[in-house]
Amino acid sequence: MSFTASWHTLLDELDDLPESATLITPLSHQRFRIADVQDARVIIQFEDRDETRPLQRDQFETLYRRIEDAPDGFDLDRLPPDADPYPAVWSVHPRFEVDEDAGIIRQSEISTATQVVGAEQESTDEERTEPDGLDVYSDALLLIDALERHDVTTLSELETDALVNLYTLLSDVQRDANEFRKEIADVLLARLHHDRPVSGQYGSVQRTSRRNRSLKDDEEVLERLENAGIDRERVLSVDRSKVDEALEVTMLSESDVYEVEESEYVRKAEVDEDVKESRLQGLKDRLAASEDDEANQLRAEIEELEQRIDDLTSFRTGTEMQG
Repeated sequence: MSFTASWHTLLDELDDLPESATLITPLSHQRFRIADVQDARVIIQFEDRDETRPLQRDQFETLYRRIEDAPDGFDLDRLPPDADPYPAVWSVHPRFEVDEDAGIIRQSEISTATQVVGAEQESTDEERTEPDGLDVYSDALLLIDALERHDVTTLSELETDALVNLYTLLSDVQRDANEFRKEIADVLLARLHHDRPVSGQYGSVQRTSRRNRSLKDDEEVLERLENAGIDRERVLSVDRSKVDEALEVTMLSESDVYEVEESEYVRKAEVDEDVKESRLQGLKDRLAASEDDEANQLRAEIEELEQRIDDLTSFRTGTEMQG
């Protein structure tokens, strides 16, 4: 496809964006919106400052040529200063994609993802707050930090204290998540109907049922079976609780009546909540004060975690957010 054809496709895509759509520059992660679309330029407005800026068509063409000349993708670090918005805008085109992990922008034969953030995903630091009373949030944040500080691909090479910390946090997240999952299930149960799955962004759920059986009074069961021609001796079994009581008043040992097999496992003994809280607050303070790449990456992961929690706590039927 020629540049002219690609350019007009890009302009059409930009015209179709909702007014609230936000784009993110791949290097500096600045947020901006499309203020105006013209044949010779695109006007953008940054969210964090009252400033508009024209992006010229000839600069888009220069970047287009460089992308074409780089089959494996054009290295974003080669961009001139202040050229960060250009690849973000190009990513709105269905055949251009920014790969932040690889630090490149590439052209593709299939439709690609964009740097556009849907309005429902937008959130500023002032608007974002930690969910009150949601233990899984804090424990998951601590777990993310621990996973980033250790190479968990080689567990056998980790120090024992690191393994203990990881095991404890994983146990806490599992417990918190399971409790939270049950709370969500109680709310969903009133909204779901049998045989009608409801989909969300990450999967679907369906209402189902199970049968739990418990025997009626022993004498009533035995009487009904005998009346049906079943000898009571055929259904009588050894009661484990009564066997344990018998062991206490006889000379028999446990091994006389039980097949005993021992296995070993790791069990969480205790949790130092004060240390966890201190570490959690330190993470929050460090993220608030730091602007380096590592902090930005962790902050982005935390935002993604918060978004997942928000998805779980809100009810959407099959509506996917634009990522």
